[in-house]
Order: sequence, then C-alpha cells, then structure tokens
Amino acid sequence: MLSFTLPIIFALVGACASNDNLKPIIIQQGTHPVADIQWTFETTPSWSDEFDYTGLPAPSKWDYDLGGSGWGNNEKQNYTNSINNASVADGKLTITARKENSNGMNYSSARLVTRNKLDVLYGRMEINAKLPTGKGTWPAIWMLPTDFAYGGWPKSGEIDIMEHVGYDQNTVHFTTHTESYYFKINTQKTATKFIPTASMEFHTYRVDWTPYAISGYFDDVKVFEFANEGNTYKEWPFDKRFHLLLNIAVGGDWGGAKGIDDQIFPQSMVVDYVRYYKMIKK
Repeated sequence: MLSFTLPIIFALVGACASNDNLKPIIIQQGTHPVADIQWTFETTPSWSDEFDYTGLPAPSKWDYDLGGSGWGNNEKQNYTNSINNASVADGKLTITARKENSNGMNYSSARLVTRNKLDVLYGRMEINAKLPTGKGTWPAIWMLPTDFAYGGWPKSGEIDIMEHVGYDQNTVHFTTHTESYYFKINTQKTATKFIPTASMEFHTYRVDWTPYAISGYFDDVKVFEFANEGNTYKEWPFDKRFHLLLNIAVGGDWGGAKGIDDQIFPQSMVVDYVRYYKMIKK
C-alpha cells in the first residue's frame, strides 16, 4: 500500500478465475543474479499473535500510525488508536473503518504496525484474514522498511502482501515497489488473483522473503516471484529490516477511484492470526 503517493496498479497478469489459470510471475534476472540455494524457514513461528485475549491489540506487539493527513494518497480516514477501530475478541483482531467525524476527517479507521516491535530481515510472514467489502474500502497487509536506509519511498522498498479495493471485489493484489520498479514509471512488479470469497471467508496471505527472491502466496498457491537481480539497491532494497502493517484506508486515489459508498459502513478486516517464521541461514 503506497504510503507516499498515488497507488495505481498496472498488473503484469490479470485476475484469474481459478487456480488452474494462475501462473506465478518470474522476473528476468540481471547480470549478477543471486543464486537460489533453496533457503527454508523454521516450522515454528518466532513471533506470532493468535489474538487469544480481549481488548486493544497487545501493546507489546503492535503500535499505531495515527492521523488524517491523507497519507500521500488523498485518503479520507483518520487513523486512531481507539478500541472502536481496532479490537481483539473471540480469537480475532478486527480493524474497523467507520463513517464518522474523526479529527476533521469524515471516516475513522486504524493502521497497526509492528515497527520497533517486530522488525525483520528475511523470513516468512503469514496472515489469515477476511477482507471488507464495498466501494471506497482499501484494506492492506504490507511491509515497509523500518529505517529507510536508501532514502524515501520508493527507494527503500515496499512489499504489499495483500491489497484489495472494494470496487473491484475479490481481486487481490501482491506487489513490490523499488526505485527502478514502481507504478509511476509503470514498472512495478505485481500479480493478481481472483478469490471469490475474499470478504466472506478467511484466506491466508503470505510472503517468503530470502536473499534470492520475494515470493507471494495466496492460500499456499504461489502467485508471485521477484528474483534479486544482484545489481543495486534501486532494483533490490530488500536487504534491510522491514516491519508489518495492517490497515483499512477509505477512499484515496486508488481505493476511492470510483467513489465511496457511505451506506456500507462500518466495514472490517478480521484477522485470525499473524505468524512470522525465521529463515534458516545456509
């Protein structure tokens, strides 16, 4: 989810009606590609939230991005740390966008982050979630660099494990952005998959991140692979630590491209679990 600028997606593959038609994207490598030595991952998560408690999200694991600045995308929500926008009960985390005046904005929502609580370099991140629906919603499960070592967006990279806009119901996106590969120059790496029950049932969204590649999986089906070309940070800034974000935006340049239906609110993204597995070093 682009935090700093307009997030229009130019898909390299179209939405697919079934897994049989889905093909992973294989990106052509550069002159100094990193060898694939078949990195694997630990089988027990080193960090997880199973949401087996009640109340606000655990402060030992989650922080919040706050405010109604538009977040570089002309978004219409104010992000809060209120239990009305982010709450845990019955084994689930619920992030809720509401139609209400909130700090001068017309909608409230929440954007949870693990920054400075879980910052990772490589590994497997797996999230089981049910998405909101309706025109104007824009949920995302994604990762940003903690330190922005290579500079501001998109120089230090972005990994979108799951993005969805409500006016294109059930089409789910996996995308990476870098200085060389991002939407403003129509070069970003992205894949889409049609998931007919994205807002009715829980589905698993996953990234496997190694020095060789970033690979995306929806319900354990590989939909995306972006291999490390071995050139410069402009192509591969993914050698620094990143953190996880969970949020619902309202409107914005992509989410609101076909307007906002105020009759749909409140809308929620419900998360069953978040699990991080370390990569096993070779």
